[in-house]
Amino acid sequence: MEDLETTIMELLVNAGAARSAALTALQMARKGDFAEAEKAMEESREYVKHAHTIQTQLIGLDEGSGKLPVNLITVHSQDHLMNAMVIQDLAGDMIELYRRIPLIN
Repeated sequence: MEDLETTIMELLVNAGAARSAALTALQMARKGDFAEAEKAMEESREYVKHAHTIQTQLIGLDEGSGKLPVNLITVHSQDHLMNAMVIQDLAGDMIELYRRIPLIN
């Protein structure tokens, strides 16, 4: 990887976009728009997939030997990815619950 900081920022941006898309999916489901909710969840999954690919590359470069510097932005990007994945999992379950309960106006 040519520029480590740029790569880490790309991980951070993709993780943040995944989180935002999952939360958008929840908003759509709350309104009863399950087609849009599924589109947003698919978008979220694509962002996580890309972020996870970057994370895997970084892990491969490090080889478990501390070759990559651990700094605040690296930890922050990992935290964002973890949060995005947790929110994605919870959003999927909550969307299913919205499907099962009647819409309250």
